[in-house]
Parts: sequence; structure tokens; C-alpha cells
Amino acid sequence: MHASDDARDPQAAGGASGQQEADEAYGRLAPTGDRWTVRLVRRLPHPPEKVWRAVTEPEHLAAWFPSSIEGPREAGAELRFYFEGVDEPMHGRMIAYDPPRLLEFDWEGDVLRIELRPDGEGTELVFTDTFDELGKAARDTTGWHVCLDALVAHLEGEPPQIAGRFRELMDAYIARFGPEAGTIGPPEGALPE
Repeated sequence: MHASDDARDPQAAGGASGQQEADEAYGRLAPTGDRWTVRLVRRLPHPPEKVWRAVTEPEHLAAWFPSSIEGPREAGAELRFYFEGVDEPMHGRMIAYDPPRLLEFDWEGDVLRIELRPDGEGTELVFTDTFDELGKAARDTTGWHVCLDALVAHLEGEPPQIAGRFRELMDAYIARFGPEAGTIGPPEGALPE
């Protein structure tokens, strides 16, 4: 993690809970053994069962997740991730599947985990991505941030407002996590608008 994070991170410095919520929405990056984990939190005014459907059912995944997911929804199952316009899928496997609270899978080397926790009448969604290369932290966190914004819009029945957000958020995450977390950017020609 960037050396001066405590100075820039009100949560780490004991800041107010409102700032903590904003901080969690923008992600926290931390070392996890010899890997890195980013954690994003969203508080949603929807019951866990509704959010669970949105994060697991194909017709809802299409509104926010970057690929379709094919394979059984059970721990240990092989999964294939199909992206629009790409012939070859990515591969992975389901690590944990515990409706309506936990979905965790291997995303061709990364581990994606979605936890749903009751939060009053709503749901706290905790999304984590664990990966090997620090240099892609800003890029991948930006992508997941945009995806989670699209999920929130989908749950509200609204179209996502993501045009131009990738560039803005990528710069914000490089500033937040440090320049070493932004050395690997999107592939040539693949920068979302």
C-alpha cells in the first residue's frame, strides 16, 4: 500500500463514519501475503435476497458484470467467463457458493468475493478482488467500481451513468493507491469510455 495512506485515509486515521463509508465505496488496497486485495463496500436499500439475485442470475449479471458466467453454481465447479466480442472464454472455478450471503470464485487467477450482509432493511455488499500484481490495482479497482455503480443503478431500475467515469476514476485510484499501483493500464484500444 502507498506509504502515506494513513495521512490520506480518514478511515485509517479514525475519521468520521460518513467519511468511512465514502472511503469504503472508493476501495481500500492492502497486501494479503504475497498478493494484494482491494475491498469495495456498497450499502444498498434492498433486501439481501434481491441483491443476491442481481449478483448471481444471468439476466441481472448482464446489467453490470463484464462477462457472462457459465457453469454450475456450486463450490468446486469449473466456470467459463464469456466476454462480448471475444471468442475464447476465461476460465475459473467456484470457490464458495452460499445463498444468499456469499459468492466467491477464481477469475483466471484473481479471486473475486461478494459477501452480502443484512444492514437494517437493506444490504451491505462487500466486494473483494485478490490478485498478484500491484501494478494493476488502480486499473482493476476502477473497473470494479464502474461495475458496482452499474449494479446499483440496475437495482434502482435506472440506466447506469458510467460514460467517461473510467478515466476519472483511474486517475483517482492512482492518486489514492500510489503510482506503483497504476503501472499496468487497460490493453491498447480497450479503454472504456
